[in-house]
Amino acid sequence: MPKNNNWRTWIYYALMIIIFFIFAYFITQKGNAIETSYALQNHITFKTSQINHYTNWENFQLSLTNNTTEPIAILLLQIILILLVSRFFGYLFSKINQPTVIGEILAGIILGPSLLGKFFPEVFNFLFTENTMGNLYILSQIGLILFMFVIGMELNIDNIKHRTSQIIVISHSSIIIPFALGMLLAYFVYIDFAANITRFLPFALFIGISMSITAFPVLARIIQEKGLTKKHLGSISIASAAIDDVTAWCLLAVVIAISSTGSIISSLYTILMAIAFIAIMLMIIRPFLQKVGQTHQNIETLNKRIVGFIFLILISSSFITQTIGIHALFGSFLAGVIMPTNINFRKLMIEKIEDVSVSLFLPLFFVFTGLRTEIGLLNTPYLWTVCLVFILIAIIGKFVGGALTAKLMGESWRDSLSLGILMNTRGLMELIVLNIGYEMNILPPTIFVMLVIMALVTTFMTTPILNLINKKAIKETKEIQPTNSVLKVLIAIGNPENSKIFLNLAKNLFNNIKKVLSISLIHITPSTDTNPIYSDQFAEDSFKSATEEAQLHNLSIETIYKVADNVEAEIVKVANQNNFDFLLVGAGQSLLEFSTIKKIPFIKNIKWLNDILNRIPSSSDLLYPGNLIKDKTKYFIEQSNCNVGIFINRNFTDITSVLIILYEKEDLFLLFYAQYLSKNQNAIITLIDVNNIISNNNQVINKIDKQFVDKLNIIKVNKIASKMFINYDLVLISYDTLNKLLEIDKRIFKNIPSTLIIKHKKDIFH
Repeated sequence: MPKNNNWRTWIYYALMIIIFFIFAYFITQKGNAIETSYALQNHITFKTSQINHYTNWENFQLSLTNNTTEPIAILLLQIILILLVSRFFGYLFSKINQPTVIGEILAGIILGPSLLGKFFPEVFNFLFTENTMGNLYILSQIGLILFMFVIGMELNIDNIKHRTSQIIVISHSSIIIPFALGMLLAYFVYIDFAANITRFLPFALFIGISMSITAFPVLARIIQEKGLTKKHLGSISIASAAIDDVTAWCLLAVVIAISSTGSIISSLYTILMAIAFIAIMLMIIRPFLQKVGQTHQNIETLNKRIVGFIFLILISSSFITQTIGIHALFGSFLAGVIMPTNINFRKLMIEKIEDVSVSLFLPLFFVFTGLRTEIGLLNTPYLWTVCLVFILIAIIGKFVGGALTAKLMGESWRDSLSLGILMNTRGLMELIVLNIGYEMNILPPTIFVMLVIMALVTTFMTTPILNLINKKAIKETKEIQPTNSVLKVLIAIGNPENSKIFLNLAKNLFNNIKKVLSISLIHITPSTDTNPIYSDQFAEDSFKSATEEAQLHNLSIETIYKVADNVEAEIVKVANQNNFDFLLVGAGQSLLEFSTIKKIPFIKNIKWLNDILNRIPSSSDLLYPGNLIKDKTKYFIEQSNCNVGIFINRNFTDITSVLIILYEKEDLFLLFYAQYLSKNQNAIITLIDVNNIISNNNQVINKIDKQFVDKLNIIKVNKIASKMFINYDLVLISYDTLNKLLEIDKRIFKNIPSTLIIKHKKDIFH
């Protein structure tokens, strides 16, 4: 190891800088002399910049203004604003259990002429001038091409083609019925709205396709959020939506071909070329890609060369379909469909593409759509009435078409109605269709606005109506549950590595009681942006160690995997709706670690900043119950209908010695937990009797003598001290007592070991 000669390094660096400036000054002087000599010999006069007529500050301001109005600066500013607004509204809508796509679409309308352009025209005209919209349009189209490629990869043709005829009938009914109703509606509104810009056939076909589209991505994420992925309703919904998606995009290709040529006969050349291209992609390119997928299915082998080749296929497919006349988006969708079915290959490709396309490019498309959506065009009661008719026809076609057909195919009313409302979800896919129609001058601006509103309404209504349909079923389930003979425990697993600890803790707390022990583990991925292709793998990875541990101890467990933006609310919702008796959750740590920052010498020398940082607890401090109850765990305790256990893990390994704090009479329920810990784990129990709770109650003394025999120690004290917690594996304390002791002295819990804080709400042992 070389010696630390830090001063020599800095001397060398300083000399290098000084020599450079001397050299640069010398070269500049010589260069200026050459420039002057050349100008005199050739009679050249160099123009003086106009900036020199201003002061230095004015020069800087003028430069700043010029730089800001550069096309690249305007584009970057547009992207920044779009990302901020779309993420904000997406977050707001996620908080009311709505797909974030609705908020992002609404953000586009807000940034468009309907709101920003109306109330802040100067800002709107600065940000979204006509000469800058071309760049935004190109970027949004690139984003759509990437997004449709991902949508194609979400579909598995092998799974679709093996589906039963029942699902095919349900799916196609939810296309044919709304398509027919859409064409009928087009017949009545054509003269008033579209006759002056387009022929009837293209207009009717685009109205029909816009009524029959289903947003597969949004539907798949709703299925995830509702935990329906592995249930019958989820499987038929996903399969129906997938078939719907493939059929609708094929229909759209035909509609575009007919609309471009003006007649069905003229479009046959385009359709035949499209069929030939699809055949080549499926029969020649797809088998070749299958071999590629088998060879390159991990991060090591899926290198830049292979990714570049996949992008070449994607762009080439988009170019060919655009040239044929059926739009580049169909080509990107088809390229995604023919990708290798190997799940690892698809996951890796989606990882490389989806975040950029969804997080960066798609919001640009939403805003570009918003710029076209002028709500002010609907300025009469008649126009709003027509808009309402569009919405009703769209709902009737999809909802009734899907639900009624599902019922005729033998599905229950609950599943049929749920399927109908799910298929009525339109979302982003609808906007893509509408924008294509708008760009082809087939959909007039007024109809475009009506259909955008229809897309928002039908997507927004999915979640609340689905909840309404399932509400009765949940009540019926609660009524028939044998709650008296079964003890239902829900364990919320945040970090899958801790699942063994939580499972063992639950087993030792509740095993060998007089009720049948039913343990359910729930893990929630905190993001509705997660691609549906990941769900099964995430679920398997999350519960792998817990499943192995359950098999080792011969325990029967149920696993629940969901995707949600609000993790705490979803856990409480599952606990309450399914009538669980006990909810066991972990105490989360802070993501911020200030101890490292506090040690930086520069920070230590700034007294005021150091004082602020010293007031902020480190991550270890945040594990103290005093800070814990102010955190998200308080939500579990206040909102759950069942008993709640908050577990603080301090290097927990085994249970040999347990400390229980009895502060008041209401804490006696902890003796039941102590009893089963003693039976199941052979643990020695120590009771801290603060206020003579036990000694003043002969009934409790007799019960203790029978239940614990020689496994119980009782210590009478006047107050709790931190040294009492040393040498114990686990502490049991009630939530209410914890609060009272913290009010006395927070330092009591400085040395606390692994702790289970229990909020007692109902008797679960009898």
